[in-house]
Amino acid sequence: MLKQFAKTFTHYVSSRKGAWTVLIGWIVIILLLSLTAPGSKEYAVNSGEGSVHNDTPSAAAQQIMDEYFPSKDGLTALLVFHDPNRITDKDRSAITEVSQWLSSADKPQYVSAALPFHQLPKNVQEQMFSKDKTTLLLNVSLQKNLESDQTYDTLQQIRDHVKNMNSGLQVEITGPAGIASDTTTLFKNADFVLMLATVVLILVILIVIYRSPLLAIMPLLVSGIVYLVVDRILGLGGKFGWFVVEKQSLSIMMILLFAVLTDYCLFVIARFREELRQTESKHEAMKQALTHVAEPILFSGGTVLMAMVILFTAIFKPYNHFAPVFSIAMVVILIGGVTLIPALFTLVGRKAFWPFVPKAGAEQTKPKKEGIWSKIGSFVTRKPAVTAGVLLVLLLASSANLFGMKYSFNIMKSFPEDISSRQGFDILEERFPPGQLAPVTVLLKSDHKIDANADFVKQIASLSEKLKSDGHISSITPALTPQQADSGQLPGKELSESGQVVKLQLTLEDNPYDPAALDVIAQLRQDSNSLLKNSGLAPEQYSLHFAGQTAEQLDVRIMNQRDTTVVFTLITLFIAVMLAFQARSVKMAATMILTMLLSYAGTMGLGWLIFHEFLGFDSVSYRLPVYTFVFLIALGVDYNIMLVSRIREEAKKYEWMDAVKRGVSLTGGVISSAGIILAATFCVLITQPLQELFLFGILMAMGILIDTFLVRGMLLPAILTMIGGSKRITNHKNNLPVHPE
Repeated sequence: MLKQFAKTFTHYVSSRKGAWTVLIGWIVIILLLSLTAPGSKEYAVNSGEGSVHNDTPSAAAQQIMDEYFPSKDGLTALLVFHDPNRITDKDRSAITEVSQWLSSADKPQYVSAALPFHQLPKNVQEQMFSKDKTTLLLNVSLQKNLESDQTYDTLQQIRDHVKNMNSGLQVEITGPAGIASDTTTLFKNADFVLMLATVVLILVILIVIYRSPLLAIMPLLVSGIVYLVVDRILGLGGKFGWFVVEKQSLSIMMILLFAVLTDYCLFVIARFREELRQTESKHEAMKQALTHVAEPILFSGGTVLMAMVILFTAIFKPYNHFAPVFSIAMVVILIGGVTLIPALFTLVGRKAFWPFVPKAGAEQTKPKKEGIWSKIGSFVTRKPAVTAGVLLVLLLASSANLFGMKYSFNIMKSFPEDISSRQGFDILEERFPPGQLAPVTVLLKSDHKIDANADFVKQIASLSEKLKSDGHISSITPALTPQQADSGQLPGKELSESGQVVKLQLTLEDNPYDPAALDVIAQLRQDSNSLLKNSGLAPEQYSLHFAGQTAEQLDVRIMNQRDTTVVFTLITLFIAVMLAFQARSVKMAATMILTMLLSYAGTMGLGWLIFHEFLGFDSVSYRLPVYTFVFLIALGVDYNIMLVSRIREEAKKYEWMDAVKRGVSLTGGVISSAGIILAATFCVLITQPLQELFLFGILMAMGILIDTFLVRGMLLPAILTMIGGSKRITNHKNNLPVHPE
């Protein structure tokens, strides 16, 4: 039944009526969606770095903070005033003026509160400066639940006000609000620039490859039509809250969409041209072409879709929120690949190839002896052991670099060095003790109202000492003196109004985003019960919770480790199963998936060598391994499926070694062209200011080229030649081997 449906479908799409119906159908869908659905960017958000279930220890600690120490304040902006020599009295006057303005009725609408520097005694003001008196930090709190544009506009008002003072002071804005504002700035025109660069790049490459204007324009036309549909569907999802539309995912999705659809167009073009040389009818030519390429397109697209669906199993927001955007995009891409592409090329017919129009009865397509891929195919099948051995050694040697790869959990390190929040952060990191950048809040919670008598205060003092004994904590606030302990009172507002929670603040010795700082909080969490017990506090009645950015990044590290294991395992298993179905051979499926995994490991190892030794990076974003794995493995399947499908087809007419050689020769040109286009489109990400996207673009481009030319072009055919020599399934009609088991 499935074969009959496929046959009926290919006949219909390649017919005149079917092709026009498909094209009109897509246009109607675009018109309807344009009238009823918003664009995806209207509801796109930055999802943050938390858990989709909001159940991490740091999230639980923050919930306690919100419940027992409620505040009307939202994101905090850190105003960093800096003079490389020394802040003068004139500079101090300017800072005072800013402080007065931020506390006045004329302050920006969404400013909730600001540290009143102008009202503090001079001796207190002096303590706020860095030791070398070159830097001052001023905290400004914004209102809760602001939109990203509101945060951006508010900080822009502050920047404009400071700029108009002409004080000569360097003023940068960092902290959570500064980061959010700069993120908006970075992505303000990113999608337009990315799309323009992608379209121009693909157009130039296609013109160079085909030297035909229509063959260069038509893939872009197909991609544009499909993109309009995907964009509006995502807009609907964001509008009605069906799923989260993540901003960063939209940029990568757009690149993926144009690249994959261009690849599918190349596969159809190559086979369509072959068939046009054998028949006068363009409809018959497309029917035969689609019969051969529809299955590989569906399987290759299906594997990418499966990889994106598996991201739903991730609990980390950035990974999980990629899933709906890319899953929807891949469904529409697949539909476009087997309907819109063949319909459009059927309608245009031979004119698409002008000025190199294929004529019926021309010489049949066959490996050209002088062609580079014909030579590669001959060499690989003649010396498979040598080819496989050399490539395996190179890839394994490159993979060894993975063991030295270091990861950063500091989002600021991904920002450009010249952007305000990064500059402010770097100044603070250099001029103030590292731990002051993001103190850790410790919450002691009781299941009953606390009797804050002298004994309890002594227990809190003892707990503080036990916490400091770790050696990685520079200070604890409040610092309880013996006299305060004897008085039986906690200074300040450390005890909640309900009397159930005590709040302390830790300042770490290490940078709060460094792995060493994350390890400190991890150890404190693990030792919570013993800390309580040794301080005289019963663990059955009290619990310790740690809030703040270091605790949050520790949870990010834990979630990332969990998701990396789950996503890698599931994607590998599911793709292996799909390859087994497509290749009708467990042995071939295992060979393909193992070579792709080796290609990934080699790419990451080579990438780290380049990033660390040549570009000077001490670490890279912790998200790079997952992003690169998902896209490199999923997209790498395309070329393997196209190659193996052609080898299986040739094996019905030729001996296995000849089939492999012909498969490499016949698919080498189109797959290498597709690989170059795919790598080039990911190279567009190198233009982006975020370090994470810059490095991701480099890794993807390298990985695709390695997979296209070395793994798919040489390693896989070499291994298939060797494993195909032992057992074969016979084509009884021609008494020839079909493919290895």
